[in-house]
Amino acid sequence: MQTLRAMPVLDVSDVAASVAFYDRLGFASHGIWGEPGSFAIVQRGDVTLGLSLSDHVHRNHGWAAYVYVSDVEALHAEFETTGAAPSAIRHPEHYGCDDFDIADPDGHRIAFGQSRNPVPGPGLDHDRGKG
Repeated sequence: MQTLRAMPVLDVSDVAASVAFYDRLGFASHGIWGEPGSFAIVQRGDVTLGLSLSDHVHRNHGWAAYVYVSDVEALHAEFETTGAAPSAIRHPEHYGCDDFDIADPDGHRIAFGQSRNPVPGPGLDHDRGKG
């Protein structure tokens, strides 16, 4: 048995508004279900997010998702043109990624980062995550 992929699911207050926001970030909608829309799936490349309508949107104190990218500078420049208001690019030493984040309409913080020393397994050293 293999694990194939994961889809973080974010609670949102308005599915259509959230789909429109992620569309500006280059995520394609794969559908909105329910009437009115109560669930949607958006995808950019191999990254998939679920958006679930909720009366009780819980914002993460930190990141709701961390998306690994191949060129953080280019993506940051792209997002600046969309009005998504990305944070400045950070270069922290303690985890080896250059990254920035954005807030979606419900305040979920999504980070986009590029590893300075890529190894197998996103976000993991070569000897972690196998057990």
